[in-house]
Amino acid sequence: MRIAEIYKSLQGEGLLTGTESAFLRTSGCNLRCWYCDTPYTSWNPTGDDLAVSEIVRQVNELDCHHVVITGGEPMLHAEMIPVCQQLHDAGHHITIETAGTLFLPVECNLMAISPKLANSDPSPDDHPDWNRRHRRTRHAPGVIRKLVSQYHYQFKFVIDTPRDCEQVALFLEEFPEIHRDRVYLMPQGTTADELEMRSEWLRPYCEANRFRFCPRMQIEWFGLRQGT
Repeated sequence: MRIAEIYKSLQGEGLLTGTESAFLRTSGCNLRCWYCDTPYTSWNPTGDDLAVSEIVRQVNELDCHHVVITGGEPMLHAEMIPVCQQLHDAGHHITIETAGTLFLPVECNLMAISPKLANSDPSPDDHPDWNRRHRRTRHAPGVIRKLVSQYHYQFKFVIDTPRDCEQVALFLEEFPEIHRDRVYLMPQGTTADELEMRSEWLRPYCEANRFRFCPRMQIEWFGLRQGT
């Protein structure tokens, strides 16, 4: 399985914000969000092909109870099944960050699902093939329902403009089984200034509509740097 990086840092988003974590970042993705903040795992995937035993060894060496498996899209890789099983057997708490378009029967304590809205579509002029493929792939209702029914979950939506909040509302109408107190809205941006600009209106929107606001603390703490 191709791995972009394995490192220790702090979880910057969602329910476990601030938790010291070992991050296992897979390389490769079935989507192409224009704003992807890890293009080295999607648009231009990089990394080393590692055996399951080597992946688990490197994660264990970081000596963190909490493990975040992210990407790219971790659910692309069938090797995730034995990786998660071995990490679970070693006593780790496992969070998997996924776009919710693919399913694997993995051991997972928290499924962090980040469905992609229309605001993620790549340019039809610059990337016509990926625009069509991305739009066709990014919404998988059957996968969403399966993840929600089988795992403890949270949802995280990237919000660029107020119109995106309307799409979130429509998404939740489609899935009434999703508990609103497990839904986080986070501003789109790769700098602290961009995040603050959108947070000015997104934070009160969340308060008024019973969503959780997700400030993306890793960018405030470390900036947009690989390995953080």
